[in-house]
Amino acid sequence: MTTPIRRLPRRIPGWAKAVSAVVLVLAVLFAGIGLSVLPGLKDLFGTETHDRSGPALLQSIQDISRYDAASGNFQVVVDLEKDAKYLPDAIRGTRTLYVGAGTVDAYVDLGKVGEDDVRVDKDRTSATLRLPHAALGEPALDPDRSYAVSKQRGLLDRIGDLFSDNPNSEQAVQKLAARHIGAAARESALTERAEGNTTDMLKGLLHSLGFEEVRVSYGAA
Repeated sequence: MTTPIRRLPRRIPGWAKAVSAVVLVLAVLFAGIGLSVLPGLKDLFGTETHDRSGPALLQSIQDISRYDAASGNFQVVVDLEKDAKYLPDAIRGTRTLYVGAGTVDAYVDLGKVGEDDVRVDKDRTSATLRLPHAALGEPALDPDRSYAVSKQRGLLDRIGDLFSDNPNSEQAVQKLAARHIGAAARESALTERAEGNTTDMLKGLLHSLGFEEVRVSYGAA
């Protein structure tokens, strides 16, 4: 009676395991950066974009009584880096270089002007107005003039991007850019320009209505 020959399981050499690990790492890296490294590969599958958004709904209406008297255009280069405490940047960490461009409006809120802030003489030839100081609006980034110059991400961040709903999120640098633009607007002479423009506008309007002398001052209303 012939005894069946038992085949011993084939052992995978150590060098084969090492090669498999290297191939796996290269595959992950290729999935994360291949489309940006190889020119023309992104258009190989002919992707299309469809806008299936629903209609915009009006939620509220607010009356605006402010006079936008000046607008400043600003640009800032944001260099945002996030590092892991015990890992090198090649493994975990991000650095984004972002150019943010936006505007800040300066306005005078005419809705705060009360009856005691406007004085007209009996002959209606002289008028005195006291207005609140000009204020600054919120910074508004222009998406057409704002862009990321470069993005550097560690290996773990690239792998995380593959499973993220928004792998190219720039929300952090956008908020930082808006903050810097707002600070630059506060240090500028934008509010002074707005008050000067408001004064010129009111004087021209009241002169056209027959007033010969118009005085405009600014202070707490």
